[in-house]
Amino acid sequence: MTPELQQAGAEALQRWRQKEQVSASSGGRSASFGRLVHAHEPDFAHGVALYLDDITVSFDGFKALNALSLAINVGELRCIIGPNGAGKTTMMDVITGKTRPDLGSASFGQNIDLLRLRENAIAQIGIGRKFQKPTVYEQLSVFENLELALAADRRVRASLFSRLSGAQLDRIGEVMALIHLLPEAQRTAGLLSHGQKQWLEIGMLLMQDPKLLLLDEPVAGMTDEETERTAELFLSLEGQHSLVVVEHDMKFVEQLTEGWKKVTVLHEGRVLAEGTLADVQANEQVVEVYLGR
Repeated sequence: MTPELQQAGAEALQRWRQKEQVSASSGGRSASFGRLVHAHEPDFAHGVALYLDDITVSFDGFKALNALSLAINVGELRCIIGPNGAGKTTMMDVITGKTRPDLGSASFGQNIDLLRLRENAIAQIGIGRKFQKPTVYEQLSVFENLELALAADRRVRASLFSRLSGAQLDRIGEVMALIHLLPEAQRTAGLLSHGQKQWLEIGMLLMQDPKLLLLDEPVAGMTDEETERTAELFLSLEGQHSLVVVEHDMKFVEQLTEGWKKVTVLHEGRVLAEGTLADVQANEQVVEVYLGR
């Protein structure tokens, strides 16, 4: 969840608590948001959404990333697999500005240097991240969570706080249908199942129309049915967004990567192997360090 969305969420929760304490209407919906400096739009003319080149990150002498190089194409769905400690989370931390590398470069499109931007600015240019544990606002309804995510987009804030336009209502409805939560629109998020909360958080990211989605073990704790629906959701987003999915569930990875789609295997902070799922499953080094015999 982006820093600005966290701030907006804290303010929404404060309003909710005030509403609970006082039996009166909530009144106006004014809020205070920090001003963000926006970088220019990323240029995807060359077809590459994300490029990491020789990224190295060290923690107390341990290289979490060791000259990592990786390219993600526009509209591509890429699965990243590898053992614990391979550097997958640190890689996403670098992309989103949470961690600064010791060496290397990170570009969004062909013109934006991610290493020069702070976390909130990176979120504003179109990079959304979902963590392993769902972080939705449990006291608010499904609809209100998505409405709040829309409010985090400064381009629509002014009109949103007066009332939702027809287009904005349509957008929320479209996303609820996409994440299989349209029948749960008025349900309090805290009453949703674990898998539904995961979908809701993904929907909150989609409300801000990210160009690149980073998804960290999105099906952890889901039922088989929820996992299958999540695969369908991600496949429907492919082409409209670039997706980087970090996952240990190999059945889920197989669902996402049928055919020629590329899978990247990380080990000890660098790319160990890359190719189709069949290619990496046949790689002796991958079998040795990750898949097992």
